[in-house]
Amino acid sequence: MNILALSDSSSWTCRAIVAQLDRYIIGQEDAKRAVSIALRNRWRRLRLDDDIRREVVPNNIIMIGPTGVGKTEIARRLSQLAGLPFIKVEATKFTEKGYVGRDVDSMVRDLVENGVSLVRRRKEEELRAEIETAVEESLIDTLFPPLAGGDPEREQRWQRSREKIRQQLRDGALEEREVTITTKSQSMPIANIFTAAGEEMDASFGDSLGNLFPQKSKESVLPVAQARKLLFDQELDRRVDSDRMAQDAIELVEQGGIIFIDEIDKIAGTSKGGSGPDVSREGVQRDLLPVVEGSTVTTKHGPVRTDHVLFIAAGAFHMSKPSDLIPELQGRFPIRVELVNLTEEHYLRILKETDSSLLKQYTALLGVDDCRLDFTDDAIAAMAHYAQDLNERLENIGARRLQTIMAQLLDELLFEVPDQRTGDVTIDAEFVHSRLAKLAQDEDTSRYIL
Repeated sequence: MNILALSDSSSWTCRAIVAQLDRYIIGQEDAKRAVSIALRNRWRRLRLDDDIRREVVPNNIIMIGPTGVGKTEIARRLSQLAGLPFIKVEATKFTEKGYVGRDVDSMVRDLVENGVSLVRRRKEEELRAEIETAVEESLIDTLFPPLAGGDPEREQRWQRSREKIRQQLRDGALEEREVTITTKSQSMPIANIFTAAGEEMDASFGDSLGNLFPQKSKESVLPVAQARKLLFDQELDRRVDSDRMAQDAIELVEQGGIIFIDEIDKIAGTSKGGSGPDVSREGVQRDLLPVVEGSTVTTKHGPVRTDHVLFIAAGAFHMSKPSDLIPELQGRFPIRVELVNLTEEHYLRILKETDSSLLKQYTALLGVDDCRLDFTDDAIAAMAHYAQDLNERLENIGARRLQTIMAQLLDELLFEVPDQRTGDVTIDAEFVHSRLAKLAQDEDTSRYIL
């Protein structure tokens, strides 16, 4: 298996990566430039000789900027583009070791689970055709059991009947037909016993106890549609070596994993005293340091080294600054990029230019009810203006303001369309003003609604 999905993607130059990010994120050129270099360096490193490759560590990144300007979206789209294990965690969810809550090692365990799911999906696509054939045969055997023996003429009739059933399955004519299949389940949910405290104990310990209890087989009566999915998963489990899959996932995580740590500014201490909440925040930073620096974390799939995992941290840093982090942690994030506040022009471009924009999403949603939406240019400009105005007067939540505006703008239409089947609807500036102007002018109301 390739160590990275990106390992054969020599065409993914930094400019090409930025061009892909431009499809979803407007502006923030410095941040997109920084992550494109980081991703390209992953590919470059894999081309080095072993002795030098071990020495090349990723340049972790801190993104500094207010909420809603694209920090999370940049990291998420980067992971999708590269096909790499990725998780987002919030720094405020962690507590010091020894306290109830999530410890920092849990983010590496979550990343490994993401890696296992990613490897499994790749195996599934690789084996899909032959597994679907096997599942089809299994369903036909259930619906029309094989002959115990007989004369050739009877066997020919039986074969023709099976082929008719095969065609009906492929045509979807038997999706609601109930069949009886055998499923397996763990006789005791041992892995969940120790999770009541808010954080699991050693996952490998739970798995080893779970292996002491044999799986029980039981017969289930399910519609063909559900049975097909269950049989597909069982067939995939039989064909995939789980140990090898775990090894591939660990290698993928170690060489290409990305962890996005949001709200890191919330664990930055600001006082120099020896007590209070800053002490706890500093404790989380000190627990975070060895993971970011490079350590071995025990997971249920095996030990994982974090030396070459890419960490991208983000925070608004309204009440603190990056220099309020402990010096050792600052040193592990050498790349710092500042994301700027969005303007009215940005909001306009977000609505009009991005792939899967809110306009496209709502047009598709209402299209299900045979309602064809058309947004005029002056309507889009009006929405961008309201977003800018509200963010200036109220809390600045960036592009997320567009979601609240769109939801309020189309609320009545979303409710009425299924009954009225309104056909074509044009959203113009007058429509926008009629639904938003009064709400936006009343500051008390707009704080709660918009």
